Amino acid sequence: MRILLIEDDAVLQAVMLRSLSDAGHRVDAASHLEDGAHFWQVQAYDAVLLDLNLPLNGQPHAQQGSGLQLLREARARGDRTPVLVLTARNRTDERIAGLDAGADDYLGKPFDLEEVEARLRALVRRSQGVDDEVQVGQLRLHRKHHRIFLGDADLALPAREFEVLCELMTPPGRAVSKRVLSDKLSGFDEALGDNALEAFISRLRKKLADSGATIRTLRGIGYVLEEQP
Repeated sequence: MRILLIEDDAVLQAVMLRSLSDAGHRVDAASHLEDGAHFWQVQAYDAVLLDLNLPLNGQPHAQQGSGLQLLREARARGDRTPVLVLTARNRTDERIAGLDAGADDYLGKPFDLEEVEARLRALVRRSQGVDDEVQVGQLRLHRKHHRIFLGDADLALPAREFEVLCELMTPPGRAVSKRVLSDKLSGFDEALGDNALEAFISRLRKKLADSGATIRTLRGIGYVLEEQP
């Protein structure tokens, strides 16, 4: 998954960033309101982790409810990205305000990092209509454990090839544009060009040769993962 983490607590942000990255996710992190708003508008994400109280750039202290405005603005422009709000555990008013503003779920601080990932998976499943386990031919994706199997063998893939295949299996049979794949694999300090993306697809096709699944190019559109007849 590609995740946006908007959290101003430097220690908590670092811990969450490391945990989510170690689990195989691509994470962009913002500490201030303006940075979070910019990232959210220019990049497509599978999910957003949002603290409700964020500082403005150049200011040391968080503004009460500033994250709520960021969430309202995203929903007002039609952005339906699943949002998991991070709140103070005993602040019922914050949880209600977050849900009313358009959040999909909330999690009270302090929290367990495994629960964060589990809730993110659940939000993405609901928003994209996918299951934790998907199979095409002999190819099986276990989203929860971040693993892909070919038959009974673990198909070890480099991180970016895994992300491409995971996107094509979310769900299988769905046309995925080159732009969507490039956005998911690019960072703010780098852009993945068409040639690099085609190289990933070419390598994946070779690895899936005997899997009963194939990646078909849709001219002018992108790619689709299908079961071979």
